[in-house]
Amino acid sequence: MLNISGLSEGIVLDHIQAGKSLDIYHHLGLDKLECQVAIIKNAKSNKMGRKDIIKIEGPMENLDLKVLGYIDHNITVNIIRDEKIVEKKKLKLPKKITNVIHCKNPRCIISIEQELPDVFYLADEATQTYRCLYCEEKYGSKIKL
Repeated sequence: MLNISGLSEGIVLDHIQAGKSLDIYHHLGLDKLECQVAIIKNAKSNKMGRKDIIKIEGPMENLDLKVLGYIDHNITVNIIRDEKIVEKKKLKLPKKITNVIHCKNPRCIISIEQELPDVFYLADEATQTYRCLYCEEKYGSKIKL
């Protein structure tokens, strides 16, 4: 049995679809942060069969949970302080996301004004459809993990 020690302070991302943890690692920019990260792939799960888990040590003010909600709003975020879970966050689809997806409309202002951020808003929660803030271009599929 694999044993990875507990965290004194940090975040545990649980219920990640099996095999998707490295993609989430990169989308969250964890490779750019100075923190310890443990990735557990294909852990046994009664609920999911197999799942991935990411443990991140240290304070996480810079972690963008909106990105996680967009990638997979079924991920559970456990906040750890003093080696105890002090809060469990269930994610939801964010109302607005910035610089996560990019507008593909060649006539959009984004293609001309490169310094503008790519901003999308949630247009239809039922179909998980986002639209570009500038040109209303529809973006219906999630990040391909």
